[in-house]
Amino acid sequence: MPADPATADELTPGPFPPDWAFVLQLRVGTPFANDGLCGRIEHVRSGQAGLFASLEEARAFMERVMAGAATPP
Repeated sequence: MPADPATADELTPGPFPPDWAFVLQLRVGTPFANDGLCGRIEHVRSGQAGLFASLEEARAFMERVMAGAATPP
């Protein structure tokens, strides 16, 4: 059952800027476990994409992209 929008807003205060948007696509049959989670991740604003084989790799990708976005060209 979907989360109640009012409840979701209370848990995540503040705006959702597009610079912080990522798409996570999971490989078919991926187990929902930190070490087994694998797929593709893409930063919506820049189009940068990569593959990951764990939740930690996906998190590291997001950290790298956001660190680069904070640095002026």
